[in-house]
Amino acid sequence: MNAEFSALAATRLEQPSQTMPPPAALVPTRYVLLPLAALVTGYTVKAMERKIERGDWVEGRVWRRAPDGRVLIDLVGYQKWVESA
Repeated sequence: MNAEFSALAATRLEQPSQTMPPPAALVPTRYVLLPLAALVTGYTVKAMERKIERGDWVEGRVWRRAPDGRVLIDLVGYQKWVESA
């Protein structure tokens, strides 16, 4: 039974499944909420909030406030900020 399992496992590993969909790629929009920006940039939400509070990130360049009051990070502005260092 163990040999049968090993042979089956080896076969499955060698041949990709025909039923699996191709991997998906997510492309975020230009403006993202802080939790998604944390995943994209590597900064924590708290670290980004501190940069905004201290004025390290300028409103209208790196971040802006949405009509509902939530903070959005401009990924293009963030990239320019990174490259300015």
